[in-house]
Amino acid sequence: MRISKRTPYYVIFSLWLLVFASSSQVMIISPILPRIGEQLNASQSILGTLVTAYAGMLGLFAIIIGPISDRIGRRKILLLGTSGMAISLLLHAFVFDFWSLLSLRALSGMAGGVLSGVAVAYVGDFFPYEKRGWANGWVMSGIAMGQIIGIPLGTVLAESFGYKIPFVAFGVLMTMAFFLVLLTVPQPDVNYSEHRVSVKSLVNGYLKLIKRADVRAVSFSYTLMFLSISLFIVYLPAWIEAKFQVDGNVIASIFLVGGIANVLTGPQAGKLSDRLGRKNIIITSCIGLFILLFSIPYIMVEFWVAYPLFFFIMVLISMRISPFQALSSELVNADKRGTLMSLLISIGQIGNALGGAIAGPLYEASGYSSNAIISAFTMLLMAFIVWKFVPEPELKNKLELKID
Repeated sequence: MRISKRTPYYVIFSLWLLVFASSSQVMIISPILPRIGEQLNASQSILGTLVTAYAGMLGLFAIIIGPISDRIGRRKILLLGTSGMAISLLLHAFVFDFWSLLSLRALSGMAGGVLSGVAVAYVGDFFPYEKRGWANGWVMSGIAMGQIIGIPLGTVLAESFGYKIPFVAFGVLMTMAFFLVLLTVPQPDVNYSEHRVSVKSLVNGYLKLIKRADVRAVSFSYTLMFLSISLFIVYLPAWIEAKFQVDGNVIASIFLVGGIANVLTGPQAGKLSDRLGRKNIIITSCIGLFILLFSIPYIMVEFWVAYPLFFFIMVLISMRISPFQALSSELVNADKRGTLMSLLISIGQIGNALGGAIAGPLYEASGYSSNAIISAFTMLLMAFIVWKFVPEPELKNKLELKID
C-alpha cells in the first residue's frame, strides 16, 4: 500500500472510528444499566458483572495478542479485531436473558482485547514520538465523540426501542471501521520481532518486561487509572436517577456535556504534552480529579451541578489519556511495543474489572459517596506513582513527521 501525504489522516480517521465504536459500546453500559436491569429482571448487585466480564476477557486476550502483533504486524491484528467486534456486537440482537448478554459482553471483550493495545501500538509504529501526543489526541477524541454522539444517541435508542439496539448500531459502525482499515491503513515500516510466538516465548517476554521498574510503575498506574474510572462511572447514572428522579434521556445529556469537554481537551492536551512533557500533564490531571471526585457527594446537592462538574471531570480525564499512551509507547522498541501496550491494557483491565465487581456492593451498602471517595484516593495514589517512579522519555521538539 502506497504511503502519501494523506495517509496519516486516513490512519487517524480509521483508528478514530474504531475507537469511537469500540469505546461507545463500552460506555453505553453505564447510562442504560437501569434499563438492562428492568428489561432482564436483574438485580443491581449483579449488573456490574457486565463490566467485569468485558474487562476480564479484554485483559486476557490483550495479553495473548500483543506478542503476536509484534511478530506479524499491527494491521492484520486490527483487521481481526474490527471484524470480531463487529460480529459480537451484531449478535446482541439475539440476547434473550441476562446470562446470554453476559456471554456476549465477554465475547466483545475478547475482540476488545485484540484491538486495545494494538491500536495504541500502531500509533507508536507509524508516528514519531514527537508527534504521538498529537496523533493519540485525535484518535482518542473518538472516545469523546462517543460521549457527545454515541452515548446520548444510544441512550435514547435504548429508552425507545430497548437496550439491544445501541449495541447493534455500534456493530454496524465497527463493520465500517473494518473496511476503512482494510482499504486505507498500511503496515508501518518498522522492524518487528523475528522470534516464533509460543507459550514459552510469550511468558518469557512478559516476565522480562515486568522485571523492569519503569514498566511496573506504568502498569500499576494503568491499574489505578481504570479502577478509579470504573468506580466513579458505573453507578453514577443510577445514583443521579435515584437522587434527582430523572430519566435516561437526561442522563444522556450529562454524557453529552462530558463528551464536549473531552473533544475540546484531548487533542490540545496531547499537543501540549509534545512540548511540555507527558508527566506534568498526567500529574496535574490526577490531582484535579482527586479534588473533584472527592467533592461529588458534597457539592451535587442540586441536579444542575452535575453538568459543570462532569464537564470538568472529563476535561481532566481527557488530559491524561493521550500523554500517558504516548509516554508508554516510547519505553520499548517497535518489536516489543505490542507486547508492552497489551500488558498495560491487560493489567489496567484488572483495575476495570475490580472496579466493576465492587462498585455494586459498595453502592448498595454505603451509597454512591463510597464509590466517589475511593475513586478519588485512587487518583491521588496514581499521581504519586507517576511522579516518583515513571520516567519521562526525552522530547526532540524540532523533529517533524515526514511523509514521502
